[in-house]
This record gives sequence, C-alpha cells and structure tokens, in this order.
Amino acid sequence: MKKRFLSLWFRHLTTDWLTLRRPELRDTPFILAAPERNRIIAMAVNPVAELQGITVGMASADAKAMVPEIQVIDDIPGQNYKLLKALGEWCIRYTPLIAIDMPNGLLMDISGCAHLWGSEHDYLKEIVTRLRSKGYDVRGAIADTAGAAWAIARFGRVKPIIEPGAQAEALLTLPPTALRLEPVVLNRLQKLGFYAIKNFITLGRSVLRRRFGSEFMLRLDQALGIEDEPLQLLQPVEPYSERLPCLEPVRTAEAIEIAIKTLLVNLCHRMAGEGKGVRTAILKCYRVDGRIIQTGIGTNQPTHHVIHLFKLFELKISTIEPALGIELFTLDVPKYEDVSSDQEALWSPEGCGLTDTSLAELLDRLANKIGAGNIHRYLPQEHYWPERSFKPAISLKERPATSWRTDRPRPSLLLNKPERIEVMFRIPDYPPSLFIYKNKIHRIEKSDGPERIEREWWIEDGEHRDYYQVEDEEGQRYWLFRLGHYTGDQSKQWFIHGFFA
Repeated sequence: MKKRFLSLWFRHLTTDWLTLRRPELRDTPFILAAPERNRIIAMAVNPVAELQGITVGMASADAKAMVPEIQVIDDIPGQNYKLLKALGEWCIRYTPLIAIDMPNGLLMDISGCAHLWGSEHDYLKEIVTRLRSKGYDVRGAIADTAGAAWAIARFGRVKPIIEPGAQAEALLTLPPTALRLEPVVLNRLQKLGFYAIKNFITLGRSVLRRRFGSEFMLRLDQALGIEDEPLQLLQPVEPYSERLPCLEPVRTAEAIEIAIKTLLVNLCHRMAGEGKGVRTAILKCYRVDGRIIQTGIGTNQPTHHVIHLFKLFELKISTIEPALGIELFTLDVPKYEDVSSDQEALWSPEGCGLTDTSLAELLDRLANKIGAGNIHRYLPQEHYWPERSFKPAISLKERPATSWRTDRPRPSLLLNKPERIEVMFRIPDYPPSLFIYKNKIHRIEKSDGPERIEREWWIEDGEHRDYYQVEDEEGQRYWLFRLGHYTGDQSKQWFIHGFFA
C-alpha cells in the first residue's frame, strides 16, 4: 500500500485555545509572553495582533509601543503539548497513526484511511472543517512523505493535496525553511543566495553534504521520500485492531450491535488465519461531541469465535450511551494468545470436560455479568485436614497434582470456618438426635459415622474431630463433628462444617 501522510498546522494554537476559554478576547489584540534572556518575549500572537504587525519573538515592550492597547498574558509552559495531545487523541477517529509535531502541528499516517470518507479531498475537508468549527485556525496538506506534507501545509500556496510521486516537484518553489532545517543551516543557505529549494536541489549530494552536513541531507531525503521518517506515535497501535467509521452518527442499540459484529467478523477472520485468540478486547466508541466511550471484555481461554465474543460484548451494550451519535468504532486486542489446533476440535459436539470451549464461554459470560471474583474452581491437595485438602485453581488449564478422595463422603459445600451448633443426644458417643443451626431445629432421621480425622501434628497442635454425615426430616444432609473426646460440655464441642448436595 502506498504511504500517504497528512500534516496539520495550527497557526495560532495557544491563542485560539485561550480565545475559546475567554470569548471577550476574540476582537482584542493580545500576546502570550514569557521571560527569555532578561526580556519578556511574545511566545504566541493572536490573529488580531498579527494583523497589526506583531510577531512571535518580539519583545512585549516593542509590541506595546506598536499597539498600545495590546494585552500581554502570561504564557503557560507546556500548554501547546497538552493541546496537541488532546487534539491528536480526538483525530484518532480518522487514523490510529498520529504523532505530535511540536510546537504547533500533528503528523498523521493516513495510508488506507482516506477512501472511507470518499476521497482524499473529502477526507482533508472533513478534518479541517471539524477542527475549524471547534475554533482552531488550522491548515492541512497530504503527500507521500511526512516532510512534504509538513512543507505544503505551511508554505504551499497552490493546492493542499500532492499527487503520489509528485512531492519533489511540489517542493521546488518552497523556501529552504520548508525542509525543517536548523537556523544555522538556513542562515548559510540565505548567505549563498539559495532562497528556494530549486536553487540547490540539483547540486551533487556530496557537495550538499560537505557544505551543509548530514542532518541537512536527512531532512531533504525524508521530504523527497528517499529516506523513511519514523513517527513517535501518540498511541501505540495494537497488533490486532479494527476500525469502523460511520457515514451517519449511530444512536440505536441495534446499530451498535451491527457495528460490534462487523468489527468482530473482520478481527476474528484475521486472528484465525494467524492462529491467535482474544484474551482481552477493548471497544471504543467515538461520539460526535468528542467524548470516547470505552468498554472491554476478557476470556478464560484464547478464542476467535465471533458468536461467543459478541455475547460477551452484548452484556455491555446497555452501558454505551451514544448521546448525539457515534461516528467511529474501534476494537483493539491488547492481550491475545496462540490457539492450539486441539482447541479447534473442541468446537465439535464431542468436546467435553474442563478443556471444552463451551464451558470456557459459559464462564466468560458469567464472569462478565457477575464478576470474575465470584467464580471459583478448586483442586485437591495432599492433606487429611478438611480445610487444607483443597486449593483454588489459577485457571482452567491447571491440572491437579493428586486426585480427589472418593473412599469417604465429602460435602459439596464446605464452610470456610466450622460454625458452632447446639445438639441433643441420647448417648454421648453417638450422633445427635437433633441440632439447632441459625435458630432452626433439625431433627436427625439418619446418620453415618463417626469418621475420625486427626490433626496434622507436623503443622499444628489440637484435638481430633469425629465427623458424622446426618440427614434431617426434610431430607437435607449435613456434615457435623464433635471436637475431641466427650467431656460433658456439649455446647462447646459440636460444629457444622458442610452441606451435601
């Protein structure tokens, strides 16, 4: 794909911003000034003052002498960077590849993006018109190289869009400063009478390098397309990312569903071809009013199954507020993993067990609905003491080091800590005939036991437990135990520890 770049130049960036905050300054000449070498220097000039001859770099005293009514306002250090960063984040709706071009511009790699708005002319018009409607005086230009686009945006006078391969011809009539050269080099070119790029571009490369240095040659080659110019992107682009611009702002849940499905189909088709699956996906909705609505999902296993991923996002649609409308959807995958061929086979009806993708999908839906912290899986451990006989599993892929005990009955729900109960029994060493738990009387109809479980003396000291499996008159079964040998103080010895299914 042929590379194309867009350069945006905000001619009065900071003064435009201040005018938006203080509308009373719109028709008033003012400068933003800061101390420099024991003088107060104009760092930015608004259009009204500029028309009266005030320029950047002029001393504020000289500016006041020329325009007595001019206002001198303190400049805010770093404000232009903050503004460019915010404007760049807003422009991500047009391309994900944006770099800040200090002190007053943005550079955008728009390769493959302009056709979504019809043509490069429509694309550039849309961006510039929208930014001007927000109150910023901006110019833009498109070319094959970032350097040529930068030069045309600031010094071009004929047309803002340079056809592919025509950047060299477009640069000929521009001044040397259009190449973003150092002041020392510009002074040297001026002294030699090189007032336009065409005056020296035909000279030999060895002559130019010897006269003006390697940095001069680098800037010239970058503008002509001989040398690539890497951009320091505002936001790193995820390896798996999809964008969906809307011809008309989207405002309904049905339209949002269609947009999500379209993004997922495109994304999953590419990930499936590369053997990758989603672990985390982020959906961003760029609204007409400039706000960005973001929501995300996570999965237990990597997957590129469109239906499953859509069901996860479907739970989030109610949280997306379109307001006046959404004009761009993006779907990024910051976390992804390899999908094994074995996992693909599990989509068949024969797939079962913990490795079954259907189970993982069910857990994903539950986790995104009730929270991942409310879902637990446990594995057996080599301990006799009930509280230490299991451990939480890290993931579905973790395998047990030992097997669950099946020679003795164990409850399906074990309390984190045994709770004391009141009991009544006929013979001390027999199971209770009834017990009271949470103010409810349970009359025991059946029982089994006792099963004595000794404490693991190498871990802690304490008395043994005699466990009974009992069933009350309602058919509910419980796991009760007496702590230690019978002492006559039954109120302190009996506990409930679990419930059977």
